[in-house]
Parts: sequence; C-alpha cells; structure tokens
Amino acid sequence: MFMDKKIFFVTFLTIFLAELGDKTQLANFSLSAKSKCWLSVFLASVLAFSIVTLVTVFLGNIVSKFIPHQYIKYGAGLLFIVVGILIFLGKV
Repeated sequence: MFMDKKIFFVTFLTIFLAELGDKTQLANFSLSAKSKCWLSVFLASVLAFSIVTLVTVFLGNIVSKFIPHQYIKYGAGLLFIVVGILIFLGKV
C-alpha cells in the first residue's frame, strides 16, 4: 500500500513531538535570529531535514528486509541509552 493514514498521522505526531525543543530547533532559532532572514533558514532547514529523512527511511526499508523489526527497535533503544549516558558523563 502506498499511503496508510494511520501510519502517516502516528509518524507525524511522533516526529513533531520528538523534534520540539531539540538542538535542530535551537539551531534554527539562532540562525534565524542572527540572519534576520527567516525564509532562507526555513527553506534550508526543510530541505536538509527532508533529505536526511529520505535517506533514513530508505535505509530503514532496506535494513528491515534483513534484520527483524524487534532487533532494530532494541538496537535503537540501546543506542539512545548509551548516548544519554555519554552526555550525562560529559563525553559528548
């Protein structure tokens, strides 16, 4: 199926909430304030995030054909924990 409304809205809400207040938002805030050209910052950010998202969705689709979803989910969770610990310890 090409488009699933439930998956679309769950993905939108998940990404929207996850991105609020993260370093990307802070960078956009800072760049927009510094440049006084909000449209350039907005368009560049949308393009950059779109390309990053395209690459990750494409790779996720390929990887999921070889590695079960459950392992990917556990690996991502473990990676978040490791990064969190490194940040807490001041290593990142």
